[in-house]
Amino acid sequence: MATWHISGDTQPDSFWVSLRLFNVYRMLLAAVFLAAVMIFGDSLNFGSHNLAQFKYVSSVYLLLAVAFQVLLEKNRRYFNIQLSMHVLADIVATVMLMNASDGFRSGLGVMLLISLAAAALVSRGALMLFYAALASIAILLEQTYWVLSFDRSEANFVQPGLLSIGYFATALITNQLARRVIRQERVMRQRSVDLSNQLRISQLVIQDMQDAVLVVDGNGLVRQHNPQVSLLLGWSAPELDQIENYSPELARALARWRDSGGSSEQTLLLPGSGKQVRARFVEAGAEGGSISLIFLEDLSRLQEQAQQLKLAALGRLTANIAHEIRNPLSAISHASELLLEEYRGPAPDRLLHIIQDNSKRLDRMVNNVLELTRRDRVRPEIVKLGDFLPSFVDEFAQNERIPATAFALEVHETAEIVFDRVQLQQVLWNLLRNAWRHSRQGELSVRVAVRRLANRVELHVIDDGEGVPTHLRQQLFEPFFTTYSSGTGLGLYIAREMCAANSAILEYVDPRSEQGGADFRILCGTKQP
Repeated sequence: MATWHISGDTQPDSFWVSLRLFNVYRMLLAAVFLAAVMIFGDSLNFGSHNLAQFKYVSSVYLLLAVAFQVLLEKNRRYFNIQLSMHVLADIVATVMLMNASDGFRSGLGVMLLISLAAAALVSRGALMLFYAALASIAILLEQTYWVLSFDRSEANFVQPGLLSIGYFATALITNQLARRVIRQERVMRQRSVDLSNQLRISQLVIQDMQDAVLVVDGNGLVRQHNPQVSLLLGWSAPELDQIENYSPELARALARWRDSGGSSEQTLLLPGSGKQVRARFVEAGAEGGSISLIFLEDLSRLQEQAQQLKLAALGRLTANIAHEIRNPLSAISHASELLLEEYRGPAPDRLLHIIQDNSKRLDRMVNNVLELTRRDRVRPEIVKLGDFLPSFVDEFAQNERIPATAFALEVHETAEIVFDRVQLQQVLWNLLRNAWRHSRQGELSVRVAVRRLANRVELHVIDDGEGVPTHLRQQLFEPFFTTYSSGTGLGLYIAREMCAANSAILEYVDPRSEQGGADFRILCGTKQP
Protein backbone atom coordinates (compact mmCIF):
# COMPACT_ATOMS: atom_id res chain seq x y z
CA MET A 1 0.00 0.00 0.00
CA ALA A 2 1.16 3.52 -0.71
CA THR A 3 1.78 5.76 2.27
CA TRP A 4 0.03 9.16 2.12
CA HIS A 5 1.59 11.78 4.41
CA ILE A 6 -1.11 14.45 4.83
CA SER A 7 0.68 16.27 7.64
CA GLY A 8 2.32 19.53 6.60
CA ASP A 9 5.65 20.18 5.05
CA THR A 10 7.92 17.35 6.12
CA GLN A 11 10.03 17.15 2.94
CA PRO A 12 13.38 18.95 2.53
CA ASP A 13 13.60 22.03 0.35
CA SER A 14 15.55 20.14 -2.31
CA PHE A 15 12.50 17.90 -2.93
CA TRP A 16 10.27 20.89 -3.61
CA VAL A 17 12.88 22.39 -5.94
CA SER A 18 13.12 19.10 -7.85
CA LEU A 19 9.35 18.90 -8.12
CA ARG A 20 9.21 22.41 -9.61
CA LEU A 21 11.94 21.55 -12.13
CA PHE A 22 10.13 18.37 -13.20
CA ASN A 23 6.96 20.38 -13.71
CA VAL A 24 8.82 22.87 -15.89
CA TYR A 25 9.91 19.90 -18.02
CA ARG A 26 6.25 18.78 -18.12
CA MET A 27 5.13 22.21 -19.38
CA LEU A 28 7.80 22.25 -22.07
CA LEU A 29 6.91 18.70 -23.21
CA ALA A 30 3.19 19.49 -23.46
CA ALA A 31 3.96 22.72 -25.31
CA VAL A 32 6.20 20.84 -27.80
CA PHE A 33 3.47 18.24 -28.47
CA LEU A 34 0.85 20.94 -29.01
CA ALA A 35 3.09 23.03 -31.25
CA ALA A 36 4.10 19.99 -33.31
CA VAL A 37 0.53 19.03 -34.23
CA MET A 38 -0.53 22.66 -34.76
CA ILE A 39 2.32 23.22 -37.23
CA PHE A 40 2.89 19.83 -38.86
CA GLY A 41 -0.45 18.11 -38.35
CA ASP A 42 -0.14 14.33 -38.28
CA SER A 43 2.95 14.23 -40.52
CA LEU A 44 5.16 13.46 -37.49
CA ASN A 45 2.91 10.53 -36.57
CA PHE A 46 1.54 12.54 -33.62
CA GLY A 47 -2.23 12.13 -33.64
CA SER A 48 -2.13 9.78 -36.64
CA HIS A 49 -5.16 7.88 -35.33
CA ASN A 50 -7.12 10.86 -33.90
CA LEU A 51 -5.55 14.28 -34.44
CA ALA A 52 -8.31 16.15 -32.61
CA GLN A 53 -7.87 14.00 -29.52
CA PHE A 54 -4.11 14.61 -29.57
CA LYS A 55 -4.62 18.41 -29.76
CA TYR A 56 -7.23 18.33 -26.97
CA VAL A 57 -5.12 16.14 -24.63
CA SER A 58 -1.95 18.24 -25.26
CA SER A 59 -3.85 21.44 -24.45
CA VAL A 60 -5.34 20.02 -21.25
CA TYR A 61 -1.91 18.58 -20.31
CA LEU A 62 -0.30 22.02 -20.73
CA LEU A 63 -3.00 23.73 -18.66
CA LEU A 64 -2.61 21.16 -15.89
CA ALA A 65 1.16 21.71 -15.85
CA VAL A 66 0.65 25.48 -15.51
CA ALA A 67 -1.87 24.90 -12.70
CA PHE A 68 0.61 22.60 -10.94
CA GLN A 69 3.30 25.29 -11.15
CA VAL A 70 1.02 27.91 -9.62
CA LEU A 71 0.07 25.48 -6.85
CA LEU A 72 3.75 24.76 -6.14
CA GLU A 73 4.48 28.45 -5.82
CA LYS A 74 1.49 29.20 -3.60
CA ASN A 75 1.20 26.14 -1.40
CA ARG A 76 4.16 24.11 -0.18
CA ARG A 77 2.16 21.52 1.73
CA TYR A 78 1.04 17.93 1.14
CA PHE A 79 4.06 16.99 -0.91
CA ASN A 80 3.06 13.38 -1.60
CA ILE A 81 -0.44 14.39 -2.75
CA GLN A 82 0.96 16.95 -5.18
CA LEU A 83 3.55 14.47 -6.44
CA SER A 84 0.86 11.84 -7.00
CA MET A 85 -1.27 14.33 -8.92
CA HIS A 86 1.68 15.08 -11.21
CA VAL A 87 2.45 11.41 -11.87
CA LEU A 88 -1.19 10.53 -12.49
CA ALA A 89 -1.47 13.43 -14.94
CA ASP A 90 1.63 12.14 -16.75
CA ILE A 91 0.25 8.58 -16.96
CA VAL A 92 -3.22 9.60 -18.15
CA ALA A 93 -1.91 12.17 -20.64
CA THR A 94 0.72 9.81 -22.05
CA VAL A 95 -1.74 6.94 -22.50
CA MET A 96 -4.30 9.27 -24.16
CA LEU A 97 -1.63 10.67 -26.51
CA MET A 98 -0.51 7.11 -27.35
CA ASN A 99 -4.10 6.17 -28.08
CA ALA A 100 -4.42 9.12 -30.46
CA SER A 101 -1.14 8.18 -32.17
CA ASP A 102 -1.72 4.54 -33.12
CA GLY A 103 -1.00 3.04 -29.68
CA PHE A 104 2.30 1.53 -28.59
CA ARG A 105 3.78 1.94 -32.06
CA SER A 106 4.07 5.73 -31.48
CA GLY A 107 6.87 5.17 -28.92
CA LEU A 108 5.36 7.69 -26.49
CA GLY A 109 5.23 5.08 -23.72
CA VAL A 110 8.97 5.57 -23.22
CA MET A 111 8.24 9.12 -21.98
CA LEU A 112 6.82 7.63 -18.79
CA LEU A 113 10.31 6.36 -17.85
CA ILE A 114 11.37 9.97 -17.30
CA SER A 115 8.32 10.75 -15.17
CA LEU A 116 8.77 7.63 -13.06
CA ALA A 117 12.49 8.28 -12.62
CA ALA A 118 11.76 11.86 -11.55
CA ALA A 119 9.11 10.67 -9.07
CA ALA A 120 11.43 7.98 -7.68
CA LEU A 121 14.06 10.64 -6.88
CA VAL A 122 11.77 12.44 -4.44
CA SER A 123 9.37 9.70 -3.29
CA ARG A 124 9.87 7.37 -0.36
CA GLY A 125 8.71 3.91 0.65
CA ALA A 126 6.34 1.96 -1.58
CA LEU A 127 4.92 5.06 -3.26
CA MET A 128 7.28 4.83 -6.26
CA LEU A 129 6.24 1.16 -6.80
CA PHE A 130 2.62 2.31 -6.79
CA TYR A 131 3.41 4.79 -9.58
CA ALA A 132 5.22 2.10 -11.59
CA ALA A 133 2.25 -0.25 -11.16
CA LEU A 134 -0.22 2.40 -12.34
CA ALA A 135 1.90 3.13 -15.42
CA SER A 136 2.21 -0.59 -16.23
CA ILE A 137 -1.53 -1.17 -15.88
CA ALA A 138 -2.28 1.88 -18.02
CA ILE A 139 0.08 0.74 -20.79
CA LEU A 140 -1.29 -2.81 -20.79
CA LEU A 141 -4.92 -1.58 -20.81
CA GLU A 142 -4.14 0.69 -23.75
CA GLN A 143 -2.67 -2.24 -25.64
CA THR A 144 -5.70 -4.36 -24.71
CA TYR A 145 -7.92 -1.70 -26.31
CA TRP A 146 -6.14 -2.12 -29.65
CA VAL A 147 -6.21 -5.92 -29.47
CA LEU A 148 -9.95 -6.06 -28.71
CA SER A 149 -11.05 -3.18 -30.95
CA PHE A 150 -8.82 -3.67 -34.00
CA ASP A 151 -7.95 -7.40 -33.82
CA ARG A 152 -4.25 -6.84 -33.33
CA SER A 153 -2.07 -9.82 -32.46
CA GLU A 154 -1.67 -10.90 -28.83
CA ALA A 155 2.07 -10.99 -29.49
CA ASN A 156 2.01 -7.21 -29.34
CA PHE A 157 1.74 -7.52 -25.52
CA VAL A 158 5.45 -8.48 -25.35
CA GLN A 159 6.76 -4.96 -25.89
CA PRO A 160 4.35 -3.29 -23.40
CA GLY A 161 5.23 -6.04 -20.91
CA LEU A 162 8.95 -5.39 -21.30
CA LEU A 163 8.33 -1.66 -20.94
CA SER A 164 6.37 -2.33 -17.75
CA ILE A 165 9.34 -4.23 -16.37
CA GLY A 166 11.46 -1.21 -17.30
CA TYR A 167 9.08 1.00 -15.32
CA PHE A 168 9.63 -1.04 -12.16
CA ALA A 169 13.37 -1.33 -12.72
CA THR A 170 13.69 2.41 -13.34
CA ALA A 171 11.67 3.25 -10.22
CA LEU A 172 13.63 0.85 -7.99
CA ILE A 173 17.13 1.73 -9.24
CA THR A 174 16.50 5.49 -9.28
CA ASN A 175 14.96 5.38 -5.82
CA GLN A 176 17.91 3.44 -4.38
CA LEU A 177 20.40 5.82 -5.96
CA ALA A 178 18.42 8.80 -4.65
CA ARG A 179 18.37 7.34 -1.15
CA ARG A 180 22.11 6.85 -1.24
CA VAL A 181 22.63 10.42 -2.43
CA ILE A 182 20.30 11.72 0.30
CA ARG A 183 22.18 9.76 2.95
CA GLN A 184 25.49 11.06 1.67
CA GLU A 185 24.12 14.60 1.60
CA ARG A 186 22.88 14.24 5.18
CA VAL A 187 26.26 12.89 6.30
CA MET A 188 28.14 15.67 4.50
CA ARG A 189 25.84 18.31 5.98
CA GLN A 190 26.41 16.92 9.48
CA ARG A 191 30.13 16.72 8.88
CA SER A 192 30.10 20.29 7.65
CA VAL A 193 28.35 21.38 10.86
CA ASP A 194 30.78 19.34 12.97
CA LEU A 195 33.75 20.80 11.11
CA SER A 196 32.42 24.32 11.53
CA ASN A 197 31.92 23.73 15.27
CA GLN A 198 35.37 22.19 15.57
CA LEU A 199 36.97 25.15 13.82
CA ARG A 200 35.09 27.54 16.11
CA ILE A 201 36.17 25.60 19.20
CA SER A 202 39.77 25.50 17.98
CA GLN A 203 39.76 29.26 17.40
CA LEU A 204 38.36 29.93 20.88
CA VAL A 205 40.93 27.61 22.47
CA ILE A 206 43.79 29.25 20.57
CA GLN A 207 42.56 32.75 21.43
CA ASP A 208 42.35 31.96 25.14
CA MET A 209 45.70 30.18 25.43
CA GLN A 210 48.35 31.88 27.54
CA ASP A 211 51.08 30.77 25.13
CA ALA A 212 51.44 32.38 21.71
CA VAL A 213 50.32 30.09 18.87
CA LEU A 214 51.00 30.36 15.13
CA VAL A 215 49.62 28.09 12.38
CA VAL A 216 52.08 27.99 9.46
CA ASP A 217 51.61 26.20 6.13
CA GLY A 218 54.27 24.58 3.96
CA ASN A 219 55.03 27.86 2.16
CA GLY A 220 55.78 29.71 5.38
CA LEU A 221 52.47 31.60 5.39
CA VAL A 222 51.00 32.22 8.84
CA ARG A 223 47.37 31.15 8.51
CA GLN A 224 46.31 32.00 12.04
CA HIS A 225 47.71 33.37 15.29
CA ASN A 226 46.38 34.53 18.65
CA PRO A 227 46.82 37.94 20.35
CA GLN A 228 49.66 36.64 22.55
CA VAL A 229 51.89 36.64 19.46
CA SER A 230 51.76 40.43 19.28
CA LEU A 231 52.62 40.70 22.97
CA LEU A 232 55.72 38.54 22.57
CA LEU A 233 56.84 40.23 19.35
CA GLY A 234 56.44 43.70 20.82
CA TRP A 235 54.36 45.00 17.89
CA SER A 236 51.06 44.26 16.17
CA ALA A 237 51.43 41.03 14.22
CA PRO A 238 50.08 41.12 10.61
CA GLU A 239 47.38 38.88 9.17
CA LEU A 240 48.23 36.20 6.58
CA ASP A 241 51.88 37.13 6.15
CA GLN A 242 55.11 35.19 5.78
CA ILE A 243 56.76 33.91 8.94
CA GLU A 244 59.92 35.92 8.07
CA ASN A 245 57.94 39.15 8.52
CA TYR A 246 56.94 38.05 12.01
CA SER A 247 60.41 37.10 13.20
CA PRO A 248 63.47 36.08 11.11
CA GLU A 249 64.82 34.12 14.10
CA LEU A 250 61.58 32.16 14.35
CA ALA A 251 61.57 31.52 10.59
CA ARG A 252 65.12 30.12 10.72
CA ALA A 253 64.25 27.90 13.67
CA LEU A 254 61.21 26.55 11.81
CA ALA A 255 63.33 25.88 8.70
CA ARG A 256 65.94 24.01 10.76
CA TRP A 257 63.26 21.87 12.35
CA ARG A 258 61.59 21.06 9.04
CA ASP A 259 64.79 20.39 7.09
CA SER A 260 66.83 18.39 9.55
CA GLY A 261 64.13 17.04 11.82
CA GLY A 262 65.97 18.58 14.75
CA SER A 263 64.73 19.24 18.24
CA SER A 264 61.08 20.26 18.44
CA GLU A 265 61.93 22.72 21.25
CA GLN A 266 64.31 25.64 20.82
CA THR A 267 65.07 28.71 22.92
CA LEU A 268 65.00 32.01 21.02
CA LEU A 269 65.49 35.69 21.76
CA LEU A 270 63.00 37.98 20.00
CA PRO A 271 64.77 41.29 19.24
CA GLY A 272 61.53 43.27 18.85
CA SER A 273 60.51 42.81 22.48
CA GLY A 274 63.78 41.51 23.93
CA LYS A 275 61.91 38.54 25.41
CA GLN A 276 63.35 35.06 25.62
CA VAL A 277 60.90 32.40 24.51
CA ARG A 278 60.78 28.64 24.21
CA ALA A 279 59.53 27.66 20.73
CA ARG A 280 57.88 24.26 20.34
CA PHE A 281 57.11 22.92 16.85
CA VAL A 282 54.37 20.37 16.12
CA GLU A 283 53.37 18.87 12.76
CA ALA A 284 49.59 19.20 12.48
CA GLY A 285 48.87 18.54 8.79
CA ALA A 286 47.06 15.45 7.59
CA GLU A 287 48.82 12.84 5.47
CA GLY A 288 50.49 14.67 2.61
CA GLY A 289 49.96 18.06 4.26
CA SER A 290 52.51 20.42 5.75
CA ILE A 291 50.76 22.47 8.42
CA SER A 292 52.87 23.26 11.48
CA LEU A 293 51.93 24.64 14.87
CA ILE A 294 54.38 26.87 16.71
CA PHE A 295 53.89 27.37 20.45
CA LEU A 296 55.84 30.25 22.01
CA GLU A 297 56.22 30.22 25.78
CA ASP A 298 57.45 33.37 27.51
CA LEU A 299 60.32 32.26 29.72
CA SER A 300 60.34 35.57 31.56
CA ARG A 301 56.75 34.89 32.64
CA LEU A 302 57.76 31.50 33.99
CA GLN A 303 60.67 33.06 35.83
CA GLU A 304 58.36 35.72 37.21
CA GLN A 305 55.90 33.10 38.43
CA ALA A 306 58.69 31.20 40.14
CA GLN A 307 59.93 34.43 41.66
CA GLN A 308 56.44 35.27 42.88
CA LEU A 309 56.21 31.93 44.68
CA LYS A 310 59.57 32.50 46.34
CA LEU A 311 58.72 36.05 47.28
CA ALA A 312 55.35 35.01 48.69
CA ALA A 313 57.11 32.70 51.15
CA LEU A 314 59.78 35.33 51.77
CA GLY A 315 57.11 37.97 52.35
CA ARG A 316 55.47 35.93 55.10
CA LEU A 317 58.84 35.41 56.75
CA THR A 318 59.94 39.03 56.49
CA ALA A 319 56.58 40.27 57.74
CA ASN A 320 57.04 38.29 60.95
CA ILE A 321 60.62 39.53 61.28
CA ALA A 322 59.52 43.12 60.64
CA HIS A 323 56.99 42.96 63.44
CA GLU A 324 59.65 41.66 65.81
CA ILE A 325 62.14 44.39 64.76
CA ARG A 326 59.72 47.27 65.11
CA ASN A 327 59.42 47.22 68.91
CA PRO A 328 63.16 47.31 69.77
CA LEU A 329 63.70 49.78 66.93
CA SER A 330 61.16 52.13 68.45
CA ALA A 331 62.87 51.81 71.82
CA ILE A 332 66.28 52.65 70.29
CA SER A 333 64.87 55.66 68.47
CA HIS A 334 63.16 56.93 71.61
CA ALA A 335 66.27 56.43 73.70
CA SER A 336 68.40 58.36 71.19
CA GLU A 337 66.00 61.28 71.38
CA LEU A 338 66.24 61.32 75.17
CA LEU A 339 70.04 61.20 75.01
CA LEU A 340 70.04 64.01 72.47
CA GLU A 341 68.06 66.18 74.87
CA GLU A 342 70.26 65.32 77.85
CA TYR A 343 73.76 65.47 76.37
CA ARG A 344 74.85 68.37 74.23
CA GLY A 345 78.09 68.75 72.33
CA PRO A 346 79.57 68.07 68.88
CA ALA A 347 80.61 64.45 69.46
CA PRO A 348 77.41 63.21 71.18
CA ASP A 349 75.25 65.05 68.64
CA ARG A 350 77.01 63.43 65.71
CA LEU A 351 76.75 59.93 67.21
CA LEU A 352 73.13 60.40 68.21
CA HIS A 353 72.23 61.67 64.72
CA ILE A 354 73.84 58.57 63.25
CA ILE A 355 71.68 56.44 65.55
CA GLN A 356 68.54 58.37 64.57
CA ASP A 357 69.27 58.30 60.84
CA ASN A 358 69.84 54.57 60.82
CA SER A 359 66.80 53.99 63.01
CA LYS A 360 64.67 55.93 60.50
CA ARG A 361 66.16 53.95 57.64
CA LEU A 362 65.33 50.69 59.39
CA ASP A 363 61.84 51.99 60.09
CA ARG A 364 61.32 52.80 56.39
CA MET A 365 62.54 49.34 55.48
CA VAL A 366 60.13 47.75 57.95
CA ASN A 367 57.26 49.80 56.55
CA ASN A 368 58.18 48.77 53.02
CA VAL A 369 58.34 45.11 54.00
CA LEU A 370 54.92 45.37 55.63
CA GLU A 371 53.54 46.90 52.45
CA LEU A 372 54.36 43.64 50.65
CA THR A 373 51.66 41.88 52.67
CA ARG A 374 48.99 44.50 51.91
CA ARG A 375 48.76 44.33 48.10
CA ASP A 376 45.48 42.44 48.30
CA ARG A 377 43.80 45.30 50.19
CA VAL A 378 42.75 47.16 47.07
CA ARG A 379 39.79 49.54 46.84
CA PRO A 380 39.68 50.51 43.16
CA GLU A 381 37.81 53.62 42.13
CA ILE A 382 37.61 55.90 39.11
CA VAL A 383 40.39 58.50 39.40
CA LYS A 384 40.09 61.57 37.16
CA LEU A 385 43.71 62.36 36.33
CA GLY A 386 42.90 65.91 35.25
CA ASP A 387 41.99 66.73 38.86
CA PHE A 388 44.23 64.28 40.68
CA LEU A 389 47.66 64.88 39.13
CA PRO A 390 47.96 68.70 39.52
CA SER A 391 47.08 68.59 43.23
CA PHE A 392 49.30 65.54 43.80
CA VAL A 393 52.33 67.14 42.10
CA ASP A 394 51.86 70.33 44.17
CA GLU A 395 51.65 68.31 47.37
CA PHE A 396 54.71 66.27 46.42
CA ALA A 397 56.74 69.40 45.59
CA GLN A 398 55.86 71.04 48.92
CA ASN A 399 56.60 67.96 51.05
CA GLU A 400 59.85 67.16 49.29
CA ARG A 401 60.84 70.87 49.15
CA ILE A 402 61.28 70.80 45.39
CA PRO A 403 60.50 73.86 43.21
CA ALA A 404 57.18 73.51 41.42
CA THR A 405 58.85 74.65 38.19
CA ALA A 406 60.79 71.38 38.10
CA PHE A 407 57.68 69.48 36.99
CA ALA A 408 55.92 69.52 33.61
CA LEU A 409 52.40 68.09 33.50
CA GLU A 410 50.74 66.81 30.32
CA VAL A 411 47.25 65.48 31.03
CA HIS A 412 43.87 65.69 29.32
CA GLU A 413 40.97 66.87 31.42
CA THR A 414 38.82 63.83 30.62
CA ALA A 415 41.50 61.17 31.22
CA GLU A 416 40.56 58.74 33.97
CA ILE A 417 41.71 55.36 35.28
CA VAL A 418 40.54 52.72 37.75
CA PHE A 419 43.00 52.53 40.65
CA ASP A 420 43.17 52.54 44.44
CA ARG A 421 43.71 56.23 45.12
CA VAL A 422 45.98 55.70 48.15
CA GLN A 423 48.13 53.16 46.34
CA LEU A 424 48.32 55.38 43.25
CA GLN A 425 49.71 58.14 45.47
CA GLN A 426 52.33 55.75 46.87
CA VAL A 427 53.36 54.55 43.40
CA LEU A 428 53.65 58.06 41.94
CA TRP A 429 55.41 59.37 45.06
CA ASN A 430 58.08 56.72 44.64
CA LEU A 431 58.44 57.33 40.89
CA LEU A 432 58.63 61.13 41.22
CA ARG A 433 61.17 60.89 44.03
CA ASN A 434 63.40 58.61 41.93
CA ALA A 435 62.93 60.81 38.85
CA TRP A 436 63.97 63.96 40.75
CA ARG A 437 66.90 62.23 42.42
CA HIS A 438 68.36 61.06 39.06
CA SER A 439 67.45 64.15 37.00
CA ARG A 440 69.47 67.32 36.39
CA GLN A 441 67.29 69.01 39.02
CA GLY A 442 66.50 72.04 36.91
CA GLU A 443 63.35 73.52 35.44
CA LEU A 444 61.07 70.95 33.80
CA SER A 445 63.45 68.16 34.72
CA VAL A 446 60.60 65.79 35.51
CA ARG A 447 57.69 65.30 33.13
CA VAL A 448 54.40 63.54 33.94
CA ALA A 449 52.55 62.69 30.72
CA VAL A 450 49.20 60.94 30.18
CA ARG A 451 48.41 59.27 26.86
CA ARG A 452 45.07 57.68 26.06
CA LEU A 453 44.71 54.46 24.06
CA ALA A 454 41.60 52.54 22.96
CA ASN A 455 40.75 51.01 26.35
CA ARG A 456 43.92 51.80 28.29
CA VAL A 457 45.71 54.85 29.64
CA GLU A 458 49.48 55.30 29.71
CA LEU A 459 50.90 57.30 32.61
CA HIS A 460 54.58 58.24 32.06
CA VAL A 461 57.09 59.64 34.56
CA ILE A 462 60.11 60.88 32.61
CA ASP A 463 63.27 62.62 33.81
CA ASP A 464 66.10 64.34 31.93
CA GLY A 465 68.92 62.45 33.62
CA GLU A 466 71.30 59.92 32.19
CA GLY A 467 68.78 57.08 32.24
CA VAL A 468 69.23 53.56 33.53
CA PRO A 469 72.34 51.73 32.25
CA THR A 470 71.51 48.81 29.97
CA HIS A 471 73.14 46.23 32.22
CA LEU A 472 71.00 47.30 35.20
CA ARG A 473 67.58 47.40 33.53
CA GLN A 474 66.87 43.72 34.18
CA GLN A 475 67.35 44.28 37.93
CA LEU A 476 65.26 47.43 38.30
CA PHE A 477 62.23 45.77 39.84
CA GLU A 478 64.05 43.16 41.89
CA PRO A 479 63.57 43.49 45.67
CA PHE A 480 66.44 45.01 47.66
CA PHE A 481 68.21 46.23 44.51
CA THR A 482 69.27 49.88 44.74
CA THR A 483 71.98 52.22 43.48
CA TYR A 484 71.23 54.80 46.17
CA SER A 485 73.39 54.53 49.27
CA SER A 486 70.58 55.13 51.75
CA GLY A 487 67.81 53.39 49.77
CA THR A 488 66.06 50.18 50.80
CA GLY A 489 65.75 48.68 47.31
CA LEU A 490 62.04 47.99 47.75
CA GLY A 491 60.47 51.12 46.27
CA LEU A 492 60.15 50.09 42.62
CA TYR A 493 59.34 46.50 43.54
CA ILE A 494 56.47 47.57 45.81
CA ALA A 495 55.27 50.08 43.20
CA ARG A 496 55.06 47.35 40.57
CA GLU A 497 53.27 45.01 42.98
CA MET A 498 50.69 47.71 43.75
CA CYS A 499 50.16 48.28 40.03
CA ALA A 500 49.66 44.56 39.49
CA ALA A 501 47.11 44.48 42.32
CA ASN A 502 45.18 47.19 40.43
CA SER A 503 45.36 45.30 37.10
CA ALA A 504 47.98 47.74 35.84
CA ILE A 505 51.51 47.26 34.52
CA LEU A 506 54.57 49.23 35.61
CA GLU A 507 57.54 48.93 33.26
CA TYR A 508 60.67 50.74 32.15
CA VAL A 509 60.57 52.13 28.59
CA ASP A 510 63.69 52.65 26.53
CA PRO A 511 64.23 56.39 25.91
CA ARG A 512 63.30 57.39 22.36
CA SER A 513 64.66 60.93 22.35
CA GLU A 514 68.22 62.15 22.04
CA GLN A 515 67.99 63.69 25.51
CA GLY A 516 67.80 60.23 27.07
CA GLY A 517 66.57 60.01 30.62
CA ALA A 518 64.48 57.36 32.36
CA ASP A 519 60.88 56.70 31.36
CA PHE A 520 58.66 54.66 33.67
CA ARG A 521 55.24 53.80 32.21
CA ILE A 522 52.07 52.66 33.98
CA LEU A 523 49.47 50.95 31.78
CA CYS A 524 46.10 51.36 33.51
CA GLY A 525 42.58 50.18 32.75
CA THR A 526 39.68 52.57 32.29
CA LYS A 527 36.83 50.28 33.36
CA GLN A 528 35.92 48.57 36.58
CA PRO A 529 37.05 44.91 36.57
